[in-house]
Amino acid sequence: MSYPGGDLRDQLAHVGAAAVSAGLVVGSGGNLSAREPGADTCWVTASGTWLDRLTHPEFSLVSIAHGTVLDGHPVPSSEWRLHTATYRARPDVNAVVHLHPQTSVLLTALGHDIVLVTSDHAFYLRHVVVVPFFPPGGDEIANAAAAAVAGGVNAVVLAHHGCSVLADTVELAHKRAFNLEEAARTTLAALVLGGRGDVPGCPPSFLAAVLDGTAAI
Repeated sequence: MSYPGGDLRDQLAHVGAAAVSAGLVVGSGGNLSAREPGADTCWVTASGTWLDRLTHPEFSLVSIAHGTVLDGHPVPSSEWRLHTATYRARPDVNAVVHLHPQTSVLLTALGHDIVLVTSDHAFYLRHVVVVPFFPPGGDEIANAAAAAVAGGVNAVVLAHHGCSVLADTVELAHKRAFNLEEAARTTLAALVLGGRGDVPGCPPSFLAAVLDGTAAI
């Protein structure tokens, strides 16, 4: 089946179900958002929602500039600031996926970089940064994550917490989020097999081609 089109909430519900199935979030953890290009509001998963059970009423419509919730919509996730701050910092971004991928979080907690081993990792992620720990749901973590992506980074690991992955479409954010955790799992496997030696990343020539737009997958 091709990727769901139409209503952004249906696309986000597709991401949520896939993320839970893949073990990238449990219970009511994680939250998702999307907006139409250039819009000053975004759909954010509502507080307490389970990502594999999302329906239209379980999304809140939030002002990006002011953080206010439009009348008639439920209370958004406590992480709504993370989403709105990212949209303010990156006008080109239309989707933010915040999950709790355990291997990504574990590796960075242990001081290891997530290595982009395969061409897919390099193509979709390009670069991964880590933001120090701040309490979830507040302005500090939102502002730190927004600052980390302001220059064009699309994948951030939030120390001891989760990740923030972004793109201009929901589908691409979905792909990036899944490639982030796959890269972390591949890095972990390489560390185990290689006795904690250096993990070989994708050849720099390919990553350079990705960055200049001449590479294809």
